[in-house]
Amino acid sequence: MYSADLLADAFERVREAVHGAVEGLSADDLNARLDADANSIAWLVWHLSRIQDDHVADAGDVEQVWLSQGWADRFELPFPRRATGFGHASRQVAAVQVQSAEPLLGYYDAVHEQTLRFVRGLDDAALDRVVDESWSPPVTLGVRLISVLSDDLQHAGQAAFIRGSLERR
Repeated sequence: MYSADLLADAFERVREAVHGAVEGLSADDLNARLDADANSIAWLVWHLSRIQDDHVADAGDVEQVWLSQGWADRFELPFPRRATGFGHASRQVAAVQVQSAEPLLGYYDAVHEQTLRFVRGLDDAALDRVVDESWSPPVTLGVRLISVLSDDLQHAGQAAFIRGSLERR
């Protein structure tokens, strides 16, 4: 198995986790917060999708799906168009509201497809390319992709936890 295959498999697992956390939930459940400052499932899935979209688009030198496919317009969020949710305060988390699972899963799936196209085209040497020199040591593409996967899985797990908490109420 090649590194590209491993990365594609890992991103497929993220997709399974995201769909498992979101499918079949009502808008009320997607937008619910377990306390006044907690993240909602809607915010978590939007945020993990935005980070993946931002980082993969940058690494692949392509436009973000959020912008190129009109998702920013569909979500109509009160943030700058390139906002990813990084550093959001409680009131900003509360602003991410959806009417159904469709926009969350639609956007995530579009990001996922762009991600798979990108990672399936990589060879092992490409993973050593430096993509961010602002860190010490500089961040390689391989490290960036593992960071995205880690972040995605943590947030998908948080969304699954919230779902479970809501279902037990």
